[in-house]
Amino acid sequence: MQAAQGDAPAGRADARRNRELVLHTAMGMFAEEGLEVSLGRIAQRAGVGAGTVYRHFPSKENLLEAVLAEQVEGFVVRADWWAAHAAPGDALREFLLEVIEKSAGRQLVCDALSGDRSWPRALLAGASQRFRAAMERLLDDAKRVGAIRGDVRVEDLSALAVGGIALRSAHSDPARSAMLVRLLLNGLSPAAVTKPEPFRDPSGSTRHETAVAAYCLECGTKLSVGVTGRPPRYCGPTCRQRAHRRRAAAA
Repeated sequence: MQAAQGDAPAGRADARRNRELVLHTAMGMFAEEGLEVSLGRIAQRAGVGAGTVYRHFPSKENLLEAVLAEQVEGFVVRADWWAAHAAPGDALREFLLEVIEKSAGRQLVCDALSGDRSWPRALLAGASQRFRAAMERLLDDAKRVGAIRGDVRVEDLSALAVGGIALRSAHSDPARSAMLVRLLLNGLSPAAVTKPEPFRDPSGSTRHETAVAAYCLECGTKLSVGVTGRPPRYCGPTCRQRAHRRRAAAA
């Protein structure tokens, strides 16, 4: 009896190891050879019997779902890692870059990340929900410090990731595609606040000119105003003559 009780945990541990072995072997073979690879060949590469594979994964669809769920769960772990090791805005961008890099060329991963309804099974659905929640945490943290546009939503990030994966896969030059993906993600940043343009009267009429102008009324260059003397209205003779010719032509 004691031997039987001792064998049970060992048997369960062996079963877990076999499942992980089959899962990671399948992950590599799907990436290398595509989805046409058979369960028999996966079993052969993993060094287990076909019965072991079918015991854990009754069909290729079950195995493929498990592979996708494993990849998505890996992204959830990486989201938490980036949150702990980078500033909020950088954490979000670097996480998205990592997702894009690791998913390039894998359409089924895109489907999983975007919530494709052709995969309604609980295993992948649960992983996808946890992925969304992890991404939402990164987004909220980035918004809190003003590192990301306030109107960005989590579904926008999923769309950006899928678009970045497609861009990364379609471009023939890896370096160029990586640059374009970064440009794409730079759009998440809030718009820079710029100084308003100085007022310039296109008609050349002097009735709108103030007594002391801060900027050249012709080209907009900032003026250096002296303590004494008549306040300048133009930055130099060129702009003064250009304004004079324009007023003469309009007269």
